[in-house]
Amino acid sequence: MEGVLSFIIFLIAIAFVIWLYILLPAGMAERRNRSQIIWVMISLVGLPILACLLLLALGNAD
Repeated sequence: MEGVLSFIIFLIAIAFVIWLYILLPAGMAERRNRSQIIWVMISLVGLPILACLLLLALGNAD
């Protein structure tokens, strides 16, 4: 039973990391009419929180 619980926690952690590093910046970039691929790369190279803050500061693209 302990192995199953550890595996479930591992899957939840992986899902959170994928959301934080890929889905969150991509969604924010899409809503602001910016390139999703570039902002995901910025998130992967730097910090995802920094990418999100930059997207918030830059606002919408024209």
